[in-house]
Amino acid sequence: MKQLSGQDASFLYLDTRGAHLNLTGLYVYQQPADSEQAVGYDQIVQHVQSRLDRVSLFRKKLVRLPLNLDHPYWVDDPDFDLTSHIHRYTGPVPRGQRQLYDAVTAIHVSELDLSRPPWEMFVFEKLGRIKGLPKNCFAIVTKYHHASIDGASGSELVDGLHDSAPTDITGSAHSEWQPAREPGLLKLLASAAVNNMRQPVQLAKSLAGAVPGIVLSAFSRDKSDKSDPVPKTRFNEGFSEERVIDAVSFELPDVKAIRKAMPEATVNDIILTICGGALRLLLEDLNELPGESLVAMVPINLRSTGESDLAGNKVGAMFVPIHTDIAAPVTRLKSIHQATQQAKSSDHGLSAEDLGEITSNIPALPLATTARLITGLGLAHRISPISNCTITNVPGPRSTIYLGPAKMVHTFGTGPIIDGMGLIISIFTYNNEITFSFTSSPEMLPDPGVLTRCTKEAFQLLQKAAEKIM
Repeated sequence: MKQLSGQDASFLYLDTRGAHLNLTGLYVYQQPADSEQAVGYDQIVQHVQSRLDRVSLFRKKLVRLPLNLDHPYWVDDPDFDLTSHIHRYTGPVPRGQRQLYDAVTAIHVSELDLSRPPWEMFVFEKLGRIKGLPKNCFAIVTKYHHASIDGASGSELVDGLHDSAPTDITGSAHSEWQPAREPGLLKLLASAAVNNMRQPVQLAKSLAGAVPGIVLSAFSRDKSDKSDPVPKTRFNEGFSEERVIDAVSFELPDVKAIRKAMPEATVNDIILTICGGALRLLLEDLNELPGESLVAMVPINLRSTGESDLAGNKVGAMFVPIHTDIAAPVTRLKSIHQATQQAKSSDHGLSAEDLGEITSNIPALPLATTARLITGLGLAHRISPISNCTITNVPGPRSTIYLGPAKMVHTFGTGPIIDGMGLIISIFTYNNEITFSFTSSPEMLPDPGVLTRCTKEAFQLLQKAAEKIM
């Protein structure tokens, strides 16, 4: 039995019918040349069954206390049935990129059953001929609730299901599993009583630890420096339950080559520069480009190197101007690099670590009540925004991986949008490919392909400008 942190639980409290907080991934594989080794639904179920001991969250369900008196717990599901989580996709065979992405979108927006382990897989046993992919491919779409994983723990989950070389699924063994006994209500209420006394003390300590950074920032800031407010854009309005998803891929070495123009810049700086350029082009075309820079919320992995427990969430956030107000791509890159360095600095205001620590120590009842008020009343899109979008960079495997004998040839993922911040740009790297995926609502992004084209153009403009400097 393990209790959710305040950060984990907040994703449950913020989940609403119009905005399910799911993390969804697409994994495309090429069938092996030997048709006798072909991978289908039955083989995938067998393969996942053999890996259940490696990924503990597969068999964990949530136990919630009445009235949200305390944060929920992860417990073993004694009725766990793998086949109720892995589904054979029964819709039309996707015969193009748009059809595949529409199928991913439909899966992404559907609600997870939170009375059992909150994850699902959908097996597409056959794909049509899709541009950019080899022949004879199949796909798996995975979906997990954000309360159970973040980007880093999601990557670890992928590692647990794959191998660095082809393997034979047939004959894979697995050990017998005995679920632990589910805790009784009295035990949970007793723990809640202790936590509700302890957490305010821990929260006070976290806030006290953050005060020096906030004070230092306030006194060290140039009094003549008046930061622009975060502009309100189409992505800061309310939205419906519908979603749109699109994606575009580049060669990772081409992205890294841009660093030659500015060696001190990181790959993440370059990613933010491309996103800033893409959103500038998009809003210019719509005659909606504000004079102030858009600001992105950028999740930061707070796990220490070598940390073994990767379940749940352990993230902070930077709020970074992506300088949509700067037309010159390299100048934008320099400004973004300066902004990210400043945001990472421990002597510049409230750090990502401080934010993560504070969130994790907020008691359940006030956190759940606040979340319900925000989502129920739609407060987030009625007030001044603190950011315009989320941009998250999830590093993936650096070499080819396999599901049994099948080679993975393409992957990307997406996350949720929330009231007041209706665009998430998720960047996934795999082998030598880097993929930008965009998730929004049709009210905000009627044609997601337009943002895809703007991203291609922004990358090309940055690439050409960098080449002139090298």
